[in-house]
Amino acid sequence: MKKILFIIFLLTGQILFAQEVLDKIIAVVGDEIILKSELDFQTELFAAQRGIKPDKKLRKQILNKLVEDKLVYTEAELDSIEVTDDEVQAQIENLINYYIQQYGSKDKLEKAYGMSIEKIKRELRDDTKKNLMSDKLKAKKFGKVDISRHEVEKFFEEKKDSLGEIPEKFTIAHIFINPKSSERLKKKAKKFAEALLDSLKNGADFAKLAKKYSDDPGSAIEGGDLGFVKRGVFYPEFEAAAFALKKNEISGVVESPVGYHIIQLLERRGEAIHVRHILIKPKTDSEADLKAIELLTDLRDSILAGKNTFEYYAKKYSDDKQTAPLGGLLGTFEAGQLDKPLLDLIYKLKVGEISFPKRLNLTQNEYGFHIVKLLKHIPAHKPSLKTDYDEIKKLAEFKKKEKLFKNWISELKNKIYWEIRA
Repeated sequence: MKKILFIIFLLTGQILFAQEVLDKIIAVVGDEIILKSELDFQTELFAAQRGIKPDKKLRKQILNKLVEDKLVYTEAELDSIEVTDDEVQAQIENLINYYIQQYGSKDKLEKAYGMSIEKIKRELRDDTKKNLMSDKLKAKKFGKVDISRHEVEKFFEEKKDSLGEIPEKFTIAHIFINPKSSERLKKKAKKFAEALLDSLKNGADFAKLAKKYSDDPGSAIEGGDLGFVKRGVFYPEFEAAAFALKKNEISGVVESPVGYHIIQLLERRGEAIHVRHILIKPKTDSEADLKAIELLTDLRDSILAGKNTFEYYAKKYSDDKQTAPLGGLLGTFEAGQLDKPLLDLIYKLKVGEISFPKRLNLTQNEYGFHIVKLLKHIPAHKPSLKTDYDEIKKLAEFKKKEKLFKNWISELKNKIYWEIRA
């Protein structure tokens, strides 16, 4: 049985891949199976991350964790937990973005798994749906665990000697500007796409043009081939054009949020289509970068001059759509949670100060510029109920949920069939 396997760890939320492999079943939980390759991979990876030996004891712990995961999913099915296609697709996009950041680029990710991004997404779909169902069930059961002040105080008294220091923390906000391609560059990209379309109409080989010119590295190496995909995977503009094509027909130039596409329909099976495309992206240039930096500099000067607040300008101008409504608030972070360039920038600021514009790399090929404001700085210190009650409460809640979860797993083991064959 060949498939890409992955699990979501309960405590860390970290998603990990296993290699594609043909092997035997070592455990059964309800209608679910656990493969030896999955256990081997998770054990070795867990050990490597912590610099420990992957011995029999660790292997047993990981196997128990995998069994727990399957028990939760089986119970989610029995409980008729539902997730939408949109939820699954959004989670897959988050996973892909996470992996691209971890590997450094789309190319490296595709090389590591020997398939295009679109194929990886399709492989992820089934397991992503299962994990979302499990997460929803856990949220339903443990999302609102109440804890009293007395429980928090008792937890602190019992654990205060082992809690260690509260790490140094920073509360920061930013205004982010994404350099926009100029209309001149957009027209240039579209014109080039139109020239490629003319070449195709005159008999040029689609795959050769895709390999040579497409800005989608994942499909370019496959001659633009995206494989079979169901509705909901592509951008709406792309999808509308692709599903309107007849077999072997080539579209006109189609614009989407990422650029200009030329699409060819190779085959259709109901609501799934097999397509290939050539993507031409408008390129940013020094002019766009300069305009972003100038805007941020003007905003900073206006804030310092008292013309308006940082929060006002963040809501009005920031291209970070998640933080803009919050006045640019990124949140509170420990030093270890911030990458070095941002941490170096913050260390130079006093509380209330605003940085000069700095480049912010999102991925290998995506970037922007931002100004950062240091809202609060909390040095490392020993915990106390007076200054760190919220932090201590979170730890106490976590421990309480952990205990409730273990009791629930014991109940599921008595309710659902499971067997370890190793």
